[in-house]
Amino acid sequence: MSNIKGAGKRKVVTSAAAAVLAGAALAVYSLTGTASADTSAKGGKHGPRPTVVLEHGAFADSSSWNDVISRLRADGYPVVAAANPLRGPHDDATSLRGLIDHIKGPKILVGHSYGGSVISEAAADDPDVKALVYVAAFLPAPGETALELTNKFPGSTLPEALDPVPVTNPDGTQGTDLYIKQDKFRHQFAADVPRNQAALAAAGQRPIAQAALEEKATKAAWKNIPSWDIVTTEDLNIPLAAQRFMAERAGAHVTEVDASHSVAVSHPGVVARVIQEAARVTG
Repeated sequence: MSNIKGAGKRKVVTSAAAAVLAGAALAVYSLTGTASADTSAKGGKHGPRPTVVLEHGAFADSSSWNDVISRLRADGYPVVAAANPLRGPHDDATSLRGLIDHIKGPKILVGHSYGGSVISEAAADDPDVKALVYVAAFLPAPGETALELTNKFPGSTLPEALDPVPVTNPDGTQGTDLYIKQDKFRHQFAADVPRNQAALAAAGQRPIAQAALEEKATKAAWKNIPSWDIVTTEDLNIPLAAQRFMAERAGAHVTEVDASHSVAVSHPGVVARVIQEAARVTG
């Protein structure tokens, strides 16, 4: 197990029972109402708590954060779960940047999977972003792609589970959207999530443009902003060796979890605690 520079490293080991979800569905808030109401939350003598902005990755949607959101809100954190277009790191970062510019005050950006590529660009040169939290995520350097990082080490079984769908892009060009086959979704993406929950996630998954996984990163905010990384040791999407490589290169504070790629669903308490730690250290 490699040493992670610049930070302590810890491992979280849980039983299968810990993977059972205990939260109820959250109410849906409008963006304006959420941003304005949440930013009034107080963090004691240090003033307002930072707003936590959550960016989901491919084959998921904002509801994948529900149990993390409930824990953060219970602790007084304002939270907004962004809708990731999943079209490409640059365009998706532009979309996310519009949201974080709209939210006033300090912020912590959290990215799951491909969402890590998005927050790495969106947070660049933004003094209000105090920390980055990567959750089973990509931390690309400029010039790297998600596909390149996945293939850098053996272990991903994602290609065999994909269901490519030809699409016509808005400009008339032809492209491909990638889904995970529903009958392979739980094994590939969410093996430690209850079967019924995983089936719902499989039916509601959002596809990513194949071109998004082949687009080169242009910025790496983790070079200048303190970073935390939740590394998933049972991940079949992003190989464990690739996750450790990226975390070590970024000097991230690392927590390793015996979890699938869908760690925010199976271990929301761990994810929430790491976000809270990032907020305390940088607040």
